Amino acid sequence: MTAAAVPQPRAENEPSARAARGRRSSLAIALLAGALGAALVLLATSRKWAEGTASVAQGSLPQSANGDDITGLPGALAIVGLAALVAVFAVRRLGRGAVSALLALSGAGIVVSSALGATDKAALEEKASKVSGLTHSPIHDVAYTPWPWVAAAGGVLLLLAGVLALGYGRHWPAMSGRYERAGTEGTAGRSRTRRGGPAPDPDRPEELWKALDRGEDPTQAPARQEAERGA
Repeated sequence: MTAAAVPQPRAENEPSARAARGRRSSLAIALLAGALGAALVLLATSRKWAEGTASVAQGSLPQSANGDDITGLPGALAIVGLAALVAVFAVRRLGRGAVSALLALSGAGIVVSSALGATDKAALEEKASKVSGLTHSPIHDVAYTPWPWVAAAGGVLLLLAGVLALGYGRHWPAMSGRYERAGTEGTAGRSRTRRGGPAPDPDRPEELWKALDRGEDPTQAPARQEAERGA
């Protein structure tokens, strides 16, 4: 009976181990997808999305428009999404949920705006009007490149990162915890110093920096020690 009971604790621990691996995997995938997605969007918006020919008095003149010329929304949302990806690890609880939602919405907005810009020729017509001097200058032989869809793919990756953050973000570590622990340790160290800890040695630079960090004047510590010895 004892031998039969041995595997039971191991079986009970298997789900928690799988859950921990799933959380780590979701964190790695979200970071990779978010960073790669933002990079793809920023790269795609700097490339040519459309080109055509404008009719002018001298004949015809080729025109082209980059993604930023057609719509500046994908690039702006990529920066917002990247900032939200970093902020996910700086906040907790409700704040993390709100930032995760912002990350997902940024990705969705990139997908929609990139898809709309994939067939937009308003930027080409505006450039043609400036060249020809006409209010409405026609543009002919319009052709579109695959770069808008590359930007849309980057938006999908950012959306994926946001969905993972919404689903698993509450289990991810937070950067603030390390600083809170450091602050607690610093408070405890100051308390120990006030309770009669050793004064900083003025000949040791690292002790001077520590004293300054605690808000103390290290140059007065030897004088206080001499006064205490004399008393």
